[in-house]
Amino acid sequence: MNWRRSGDRAPRRRTPAAPFAEPAGGRAARTLTTWDHVLFHEIALRHWPAAERVLPRMSRSANHGLLWFAAAGAMAALGGRPARRAAVRGVTSLAIASATVNTVVKRAARRKRPLLDAVPVVRRLRRQPITTSFPSGHAASAAAFAVGVALESPRWGAAVAPVAWSVAFSRIYTGVHYPSDVLAGLALGSGAALAVRGLALTRVRRAPPVLPCADAPALPGGRGLTVVVNTRSGAAGYGAGDPVARVRAALPHAEVVAWDPAGPPLDELLDTAARAAAVRGGALGVCGGDGSVNAAARAAVGHGVPLAVLPGGTRDHFAHDLGITSAADTARAVASGQAVAVDLGRVAFDAPPRRGGLFLNTFSIGVYPELVRVRESWARRVGPWPARVLAAVEVLRAAAPTEVRVNGVPRRVWLVFAGNCSYGGRGSAPVHRVDLADGLLDVRVLHAGRFPRTRLLLAALTGPVSGTPLQAVTRTRRLELSDLPPGELLAFDGEVAPSAGRLTLTKSNEALTVYRTWNHPGARCSSSSAR
Repeated sequence: MNWRRSGDRAPRRRTPAAPFAEPAGGRAARTLTTWDHVLFHEIALRHWPAAERVLPRMSRSANHGLLWFAAAGAMAALGGRPARRAAVRGVTSLAIASATVNTVVKRAARRKRPLLDAVPVVRRLRRQPITTSFPSGHAASAAAFAVGVALESPRWGAAVAPVAWSVAFSRIYTGVHYPSDVLAGLALGSGAALAVRGLALTRVRRAPPVLPCADAPALPGGRGLTVVVNTRSGAAGYGAGDPVARVRAALPHAEVVAWDPAGPPLDELLDTAARAAAVRGGALGVCGGDGSVNAAARAAVGHGVPLAVLPGGTRDHFAHDLGITSAADTARAVASGQAVAVDLGRVAFDAPPRRGGLFLNTFSIGVYPELVRVRESWARRVGPWPARVLAAVEVLRAAAPTEVRVNGVPRRVWLVFAGNCSYGGRGSAPVHRVDLADGLLDVRVLHAGRFPRTRLLLAALTGPVSGTPLQAVTRTRRLELSDLPPGELLAFDGEVAPSAGRLTLTKSNEALTVYRTWNHPGARCSSSSAR
C-alpha cells in the first residue's frame, strides 16, 4: 500500500479544451453540447440550392432590427388601425428582447461562435458578428416581433411568422449560431412579447366590463335579423373583400341590405329596417363605423328592438368596448340571444328647429370636430393615418380657442369632451371605456393657456394627452353649454354637425339593448338591480 505524505498533492487530471465554456450539469450538459454540434454540422453539410441566395440576404436584412422596422412601417401604412396596434406591440416587444439579450444574457454566457470549416463559403456572411454566440439576438428579435404582432392580430401574425422563422434558421444556415443559440433566442423573444402583453393587454385579452343583462330573441344564423351594411365605411382594417359577403357568410339567414348613397339616406333605411324588425319580433343589425352605429342605435331605440353591431369601420370604438372584434362574435351572440343593456348620451338643443341627438361614444366641441371634418375630407384620397396627420397640421396651425359657458361659467377652451360613461386614462380624448352602463358622463375640458398647441398636436397624432393642469376632468349626469359662437361645430361619434346657441347633455341609463357574446373568460353580465 502506498501512503501519501501530508505535503503531497494528488495529480490533477487535464481535460481537453472545449470550444466554449461548457455549462455545469454533468452528463446532461455534455449530451446537449454533443447534440448541438452534431446538428450544426448536419445543417452545414446539407445542400439546399434554393436557400443559398435567400437566407443569407434575410439574415443581413435583419441586422439591427431593420427588417422588422420596415415591416412595422408597411403594416402601419397599409393595414389600418388594428395593424398599427400590432406593429407597435411588435416593435415594443423587439426592443425589450434586444435589450435583454445584448445587455444581460450575452455578457453572462460568453459562448464562442461556431467554427466555419464545415459551412460552404457561399453561405457565409461577408461581415462576421463579433459578439458572443449565446443566445441569438436575431432569433430573439424575430420571435419578439412575430409573437407580439400575433397577440394583437392573428392575421398579421400569420403573415409575419414565416419570415421570422426564416431569419432565425438563417443564423444556423450561415454558420454564425449553434441550434441551441437560436432556440434560446426564440424562447427569450417570445417571453418578451408575453411580458409586454402582461403590461399592456391586447384588445382580445382586455376584459370587457360587466354589463346589465337584457332580453333579446335568439336568431340562429341571423333568421329574423335585418343587417344594413354601410359599404362606404372604412372596413378595410377588418379583412379584405366585400363587407356584404362577409356579413352573409357569418349570418346566412339574415336579410342583408347594402346602403347605396344614391338611394334613400342611411337614417331612413335603418328606420325602415327597425320598423320591420319590430313587426316580426326580430332585431336590427348594422355593419359600419361608429357614425353608422349611432344612426342604427337611434332607429333601434325608436322602435324598441335589439341592435346587433358588426365591426366595419376604421376605429369601431363602440364594438370594441363591447368586446366584439369580428362578425363571428356578433353571429354567436345573435344565435344564442345573449344581450346587454347600455347607456346612451343625449343632447337637447334649445333652438326650436334642431332636434335632439344621442351619442354612444363621445360628444365634443372645439378643435376636435374640425379635425374630424378635415380628416374625413382627406381620408378617401390618402388613407386614414396620413389624413389624420394632414388634418392636425392644417387645423392646429390656425386654431383659435372657443368662448363658451360651461354650466353657466364663462370659459375659454380648446376642447370640451364628453364621453358616454367613464373612460380610462387621463387624456383629453381617451379611447377605452371601463363600463358602458355606469350612468355618468365623462367630461374633460382643455382650457386655453400658454403653449397649448404642442399638446393638441400630440393629441391629434397619438391619441390621449398626458395629465396637464390645463385640463379639468369630472364625472356628472348633466352638462350645460351655452353662448356657443355662431357656426361652431359639434362632433357626435365622429360625425360633424353645426351647433346651436345652447345645449344640454344628459344620460339615458340602460336605454339600448345590444347583442354581445361572452367569448372572454372574464366576461359576464349582471342584473340591473345588482349594480
